[in-house]
Amino acid sequence: MKKVSAVFWIALVMSLVFVLWGVVSPTHLEAIMDIALVFFLQNFGWFYQIAATFFLVVALFLIFSKYGHIKLGKEEDKPEFSRPTWFAMLFSAGMGIGLLFFGVSEPISHFANPPFIEGETGEAAIMSLRYTYLHWGFHAWAIYAIIALALAYFKFRKGYPGLMSATLRPLLGDRVKGRIGTLIDIIAVFATLFGVCASLGLGAAQINGGLSYLTGIPNNFSTQFLIIAIVTLLFLISAGTGIKKGIKYLSNTNMILAVILFLAVIILGPTIFLLDLFTTTFGSYVQNIPAMGLRLSPFDAGNAAWLQGWTIFYWAWWIAWAPFVGTFIARVSKGRTVREFVIAVLVAPTLVCTLWFCVFGGTGIFYEYTLGLNVSGQTLETALFFVYEQLPFSTLLAIITVFLISTFFITSADSATFVLGMQTTNGSTEPPNIVKYIWGLILAASSVVLMATGGLEAMQTAIIVSAFPLTVVLFMMIFSMLKAFKADIKREPKPITEKRRLKVRIKKRKDQIKPT
Repeated sequence: MKKVSAVFWIALVMSLVFVLWGVVSPTHLEAIMDIALVFFLQNFGWFYQIAATFFLVVALFLIFSKYGHIKLGKEEDKPEFSRPTWFAMLFSAGMGIGLLFFGVSEPISHFANPPFIEGETGEAAIMSLRYTYLHWGFHAWAIYAIIALALAYFKFRKGYPGLMSATLRPLLGDRVKGRIGTLIDIIAVFATLFGVCASLGLGAAQINGGLSYLTGIPNNFSTQFLIIAIVTLLFLISAGTGIKKGIKYLSNTNMILAVILFLAVIILGPTIFLLDLFTTTFGSYVQNIPAMGLRLSPFDAGNAAWLQGWTIFYWAWWIAWAPFVGTFIARVSKGRTVREFVIAVLVAPTLVCTLWFCVFGGTGIFYEYTLGLNVSGQTLETALFFVYEQLPFSTLLAIITVFLISTFFITSADSATFVLGMQTTNGSTEPPNIVKYIWGLILAASSVVLMATGGLEAMQTAIIVSAFPLTVVLFMMIFSMLKAFKADIKREPKPITEKRRLKVRIKKRKDQIKPT
């Protein structure tokens, strides 16, 4: 435990206090969280909306800027992982459980209850997928890309510790080594903790829903508690093997299983309908990104509540996840250029996410809109299995899905313990196993507390509250990174252009014909 920092002990004590609060007085904790949720949603929705859009604008700027050729590492550094493995690791840590949990349930929910228009119509179907793409598309991955880029740049090119606070050195100087830096890193730890807890809770709920569908076991908190306990043991075993073994192999397995599920649903489902639907809805999404990304509803309380419960929640969730996913993406992205990195992290996952939601959500919409089945009447965790019932090989698909959710659960938690270990051991790229095990147990305990004190709503509260101070830190990170990029460009030798060559030749001739 010699490697741990003050951040570890402070964050550990605060986490234990939260867990004990939930155990001793769950009713009081739930009441406080309800008050906090209403306060932040009603007063700071505009802040999250502007922030998410700003991060996307910065990411697009970096792709086309003069900083694009800067390497995330020394000039001689090469990427550590192949592109397919890189994508797999990025995706498994980034959004694995969420894609399965919300793949059918979110689009079908928006289809039945869309904002601004009447539900259960063709227009509502397009609107439902358009907003789902918004929540899981360019904005989300821009948040990840920006924080991961800053962490990778300062870690591998500048040699700074892989900490959130270290990225602010160009702005704050040596103060990042003091109390200000400690506070910033604690904020990152808690955002990571609560962001990942939400995913683990969702994963446990859907594993329970799938097992209930397959075997008839009860779908309740007791079963979900047992699932979390079993999966916690598995991801702690994986965490002990290191990033180049457990996470790498499980991530590749996840990608293979996800591709199998995706192809099965698009082939066995309404294929032509889904292809037409994707073409229409993706074009509509790209066309309406600016308006949707900044839209609030100050004159309509019903639509305002919808935007707060979905869009604002997602922006806070992605920001809360950003230290976790960003640190992990940075760790596996050494040797890539700024332009390659931002394009890969922004564009490729967005295309995959939108395709995924169109295929799974579009299939659910097809069965409800065309065949009259009650897909929207299912719970969030069981809607996917209800859609499977309408397809051939439904039991096999359900078995693969439960297994995939479990492996996504393991890789997400495994990656989170690694990142929390980095954040609390002064940025060590190989945190001690004991530190990872401690954070793994804290993650599991916090997930159980949140599920017991309000379920998804309690998770929303924890995410939105923890993401607020972190958003301010992200703004500072952007300006710090741009300042460092500018200084980096100035230090580079100017390229020898044809114009400069011509000037040199003219000067030499003048020197030769000067009288002696």
